[in-house]
Amino acid sequence: MVTATATVPTGVRLKDKVCIVTGSSSGLGRAVALAFAAQGTHLVVCADLKYTPKSDFMAEEAGTPTEEVICRRYGEKKGIFVKTDVTVGTEVEALVQAAAKAGGRLDIMVNNAGIGGTENHGMVHEMTEETWDNVMNINSRSVFLGCKYACAQFMNQAPHESGHRGWIINTSSIMGLVGQAVYGAAYCASKGAVTLLTKQIAVEYAKHKIHCNCVCPGHLRTPMTQDQYQDREMRTAISTLTPWGDEWGAAEDVAKGYVYLASDDAAYVTGVALPIDGGYCAQ
Repeated sequence: MVTATATVPTGVRLKDKVCIVTGSSSGLGRAVALAFAAQGTHLVVCADLKYTPKSDFMAEEAGTPTEEVICRRYGEKKGIFVKTDVTVGTEVEALVQAAAKAGGRLDIMVNNAGIGGTENHGMVHEMTEETWDNVMNINSRSVFLGCKYACAQFMNQAPHESGHRGWIINTSSIMGLVGQAVYGAAYCASKGAVTLLTKQIAVEYAKHKIHCNCVCPGHLRTPMTQDQYQDREMRTAISTLTPWGDEWGAAEDVAKGYVYLASDDAAYVTGVALPIDGGYCAQ
């Protein structure tokens, strides 16, 4: 039910577009889903293993599922949840089909789900094969699957009124551009794979007017980094790596980059790995 607090979107940059955001229940994915809905989307399909936020840390309207926040703010059926294991091809395919059925088409695919916990850190000679495989499976294979089934849907539907068929935005990382000891080999390799997959798809599908870009966030205050941020020594050590200094980024600031890449403002943009990192990669 739509409550009395439902309001009109604050913008129209994504007016009437249908989008999927994976890893949408918390952190950056939640911020992206809410930012998209605020720009006039017809439907935001929120995909995750659980619809409830994994943590209240830095969470907007903590405790309320992302799709419910969207519906409260912008109207009934503006957001839906589809439980999805993004490492399983049949589930990702079903997710894309569910979005196309509910929204009439699919315009934007955000492959954001991923992991990066401290349990996956460590030097290569100390890392188990199971850790490597798990991180690559969740952070890289899932993006391949999202791109695969989104591209299939884009190719089989009429172009958007702009003449373009679809927009893919993958979540990479500054560690997908440079190496860093803090996050370890598996995480860096998995995000590096996302960056190069993004560029390859951009080149291969440009003739079909399908955009593929990725965002490379720096150190953000999200549930995924909660332990690091709340450890004063670790927070200080990471802060010194960024020209911005003692301030970590907010998910809401990074989400604005996703809005841009999904909008007509980026009509001639594809194959970009966009750092939003307080100047980290400029060093």
